[in-house]
Order: sequence, then C-alpha cells, then structure tokens
Amino acid sequence: MLNEKKSIIIILLLCACSKDASNEFDLDQLTRVDIIEEKCEQEFIITEEEKIKSFRNLISKVEWELDIKPQMAEKEDMTATLFFTHDKNMPERLTEYSLWFGKKDGTVVIYHKEKNALGTLDEENTRALRKLLDNS
Repeated sequence: MLNEKKSIIIILLLCACSKDASNEFDLDQLTRVDIIEEKCEQEFIITEEEKIKSFRNLISKVEWELDIKPQMAEKEDMTATLFFTHDKNMPERLTEYSLWFGKKDGTVVIYHKEKNALGTLDEENTRALRKLLDNS
C-alpha cells in the first residue's frame, strides 16, 4: 500500500513537471510564423531563416505582464501563429499572439493567449516588427 502511494505521488510529480516544460517555448525552435491581417483578411507565412531570426529577436524584447487580459476597443490588427519544432519526428507546437499597433504612441501591444500575458514593444522595435511584417 505504501509503495502504491509513493508510485502515485511520483507519477503526479512527473506529470506536473512535464506539463510545465511543455508550456515553455524556446524561441530558437521557432521555424514558421503565420500572420493574418484581420482588417483586410490577408494571410502570409514567414519561413525564411533571416526573417525568422529577426522575429525571434523582436519577440525576445517584449516586456510581458502575466495574468492580464486585453481590454481593447478594437479587434486585433494581426494574429500571429508561431510554430515551434522540438523534434523532427514530432508535430510542431503552436502558440498564438494577437497584435494591436498603436496609432498614437507607435508601439505594439501583444497578447499571448496560451500564457494569458500582455506584452509591449518600444517604438523602435515596433517599427522593426512592422517593417518585417510589411515585407513578408
């Protein structure tokens, strides 16, 4: 009976640890970004290595606040689905961001749906992100 309880506890701990690990995204494993421009309903895919590197760099500069839901007056300007390849023999992991570009302050607000986190980029990095997305 005691061994059964120990086994159950170990299994629960392993499940909890593996769940936490699977929720983390390693930007080095980002291989593709699908973008949907919501207002004009255009879709495009970023797969070129240089553009993916630029996107990784920009996303790494986002300042995140956890457990915040966006309260935006308008629908997002873009939706970005990020594809992460952990193992070539396994399916890709996906996560989704909603993006709102500020017209007044020149920044972007990004909502990470899976982590329920709201992030921002400064004006300079927002311009770089906008340029990257406009040239894709």
